[in-house]
Amino acid sequence: MALNATLFKTTLDISDMRRHYYQRHQFTVARHPSETDERMMLRILAFALYADEHLEFTKGLSTDDEPDLWLKSLTGEIDLWIEMGLPSEKRVRKARGIAKQVVIFIYGGRTAEMWWEEHRNKIIQHGNVKIIEVSLDDSTALKNIAQRTMKLQCTIDEDSLWLSDAENNLEIKLLEHC
Repeated sequence: MALNATLFKTTLDISDMRRHYYQRHQFTVARHPSETDERMMLRILAFALYADEHLEFTKGLSTDDEPDLWLKSLTGEIDLWIEMGLPSEKRVRKARGIAKQVVIFIYGGRTAEMWWEEHRNKIIQHGNVKIIEVSLDDSTALKNIAQRTMKLQCTIDEDSLWLSDAENNLEIKLLEHC
């Protein structure tokens, strides 16, 4: 018997002072049975950083031909491909070829650092790929605030990202590699 996705109802208030984007988003995130709370919360974090009325969560882990989030133009072209984790070089190459911009959120501490060291030279050659590393401490803190119903506030300025709920206030440090 197949396991069903777990649904997380989320209200996300975003104040992005870099882009002058101030909006409330309400959505349901389906967490695949094999997905961790950590990874799911990173998808929500990525949504907050790149929020747009057309940014969408995709089927993610349940399909190989879609990223975790994407932003499509009105003509159906992929403007932004957002990926979580440590994708293969083949997957990065594919994303690079079909999207105007690719953003990969890497996490996992030393494993993420080793992935970056291995893929750095090939990724740097291409201008449309950005790597954002989330520290193990920050991704663990995100995991710990996951709830089936979440009301989150995200404030973004030039060098800080704050994510809070009724009980927690996290400062998330993002390390951009390229």
